[in-house]
Amino acid sequence: MGEQLSQSLEPLAAWFRSLGIPEPIVHWGHPVMMGIVVFVLGSFVAYVGWRSRLTTDGEVVAKSRASHRQLAPLMLLFITLGYTGGVLSLVMQNQPIFESSHFWTGSFVVILLGINSVLAAIAFGGENKGTFRTIHAYLGSVAMIVLIVHAILGLNLGLSL
Repeated sequence: MGEQLSQSLEPLAAWFRSLGIPEPIVHWGHPVMMGIVVFVLGSFVAYVGWRSRLTTDGEVVAKSRASHRQLAPLMLLFITLGYTGGVLSLVMQNQPIFESSHFWTGSFVVILLGINSVLAAIAFGGENKGTFRTIHAYLGSVAMIVLIVHAILGLNLGLSL
């Protein structure tokens, strides 16, 4: 299955290779950009999300929720695009995709964040919105922890290639 995915992406990878992108950018571009997304944007999104739950100041709650609501979809978009770029980077470097723990943790994070975004979109207006907000908070926290593991696995992968 991984080989089929690589073969499907090979024409796109070949096109990117033809652009003459320097090897260090092909090799380290994904980790640098995703590091920014995860550790800057992701940590801020998690912080304001939890701040909106833990503070009793109504104004802080409102500002935190507004920031979280604005930035969390961008985080999901950037992580999803970065995930796609990471897979393409592996194909460009002629590396197997499914053999990497980094691939599997990235896939898990995209699924977790996708579920979390759907949960926020459909459940926060319902009757049990407090329960769904709690599930959302902990699911997002699990995603952030998995992203830290993902970063460590990615660094190890990058150093091994």
